[in-house]
Amino acid sequence: MNLAFFKKFDRILVVSVLILISIGLIIILSTSYSSTGTDLTNFNKQIIFSIVGIAMMFVVSFFNYRTLKNYTGIFYIISCFVLFFLLFSGSSIRGTSSWFDLGFFNFQPAETVKIVIVIIMAKYLSKNTYVNDLKKILVSGVYIFFPVALILMQPDFGSAMVIVFVWFSMLFVSGMRKKSIVIIIMFGLVIASTSWVYVLKDYQKDRIITFVNPQSDSRGAGYNVNQSIIAIGSGEIWGKGLGHGSQSQLNFLPEKHTDFIFAVVAEEMGFIGVMLVLLVFGVIFYRFFKIIDETEDNFGKFLVIGAALLLMFHVVVNIGMNIGIMPVTGIPLPFISYGGSSLVSFMIIIGIVQGVYIKGRGYKIEKEE
Repeated sequence: MNLAFFKKFDRILVVSVLILISIGLIIILSTSYSSTGTDLTNFNKQIIFSIVGIAMMFVVSFFNYRTLKNYTGIFYIISCFVLFFLLFSGSSIRGTSSWFDLGFFNFQPAETVKIVIVIIMAKYLSKNTYVNDLKKILVSGVYIFFPVALILMQPDFGSAMVIVFVWFSMLFVSGMRKKSIVIIIMFGLVIASTSWVYVLKDYQKDRIITFVNPQSDSRGAGYNVNQSIIAIGSGEIWGKGLGHGSQSQLNFLPEKHTDFIFAVVAEEMGFIGVMLVLLVFGVIFYRFFKIIDETEDNFGKFLVIGAALLLMFHVVVNIGMNIGIMPVTGIPLPFISYGGSSLVSFMIIIGIVQGVYIKGRGYKIEKEE
């Protein structure tokens, strides 16, 4: 890597991501101080995660993104094996065995699997542009079936939702017929209905009902959402100031540094802080769409499309569950929520997009293999 290489970077995209990481660090630091004392453990870890993530972004962007097509089979096999192994040796947190305990931090394989699915779908669609054949659609569905099934067995409904959404949305963008869309939706409803009647046990049904409608148990599973809404409303225009949020500082708001960190932003930084976060995300999506428009090979285009859809789903669902219009899924707010697995994974995604920006523009369309 030399200075000339770094000059090729999409600097607006890099700066935007760094702004969000900085906001996340500020909020995590703020939540480290509460009525029960001070604990800087999460803040210190997030700094390290940020450094590792930024380094990974530069490293990934250095490589030719087209070489990813040569390793999709290996990526897929390793992903499925790790998810299967996780069922027997993963650490259980809040009833979900989704993490490997590595001592310093907990690694969540589902975060990297999302990237693998984007790469696999980008390769598949780059060779089958405008997928109208139902058989081809079903073949692509096989790719996601096994990782989704293994993730649901943890159970991690949020990550499974992300993968299914990315798969379906990338197919839709590729030009899938309305008839195929209807067939897929109907097929999904049949599977869901059959599983509800014949497969799921009563306690599993209760968990799903609460998952879909937190308000059905306002003092239990719905408690987090209610406190989040209160926190967001109390921030008003300018916020209460960093370290002065009553819901967060008095620990009324659970998961304030992860799932509900957006509520802390709204409470302490107010409407102005929320608009800043949304504006920066808007800039990131704008740069993504600009790169898609300027990239001349299909694989690069679909890589960035998949990355944009993945990021967008996380943003919409996380903010949605903070304001009570989406189910609580455990999906983090990109670059802001605490967590090494999610932050490093999102930075790898940015690295891939940067690679497409650097090497995909002005590239003569090659014959897809």
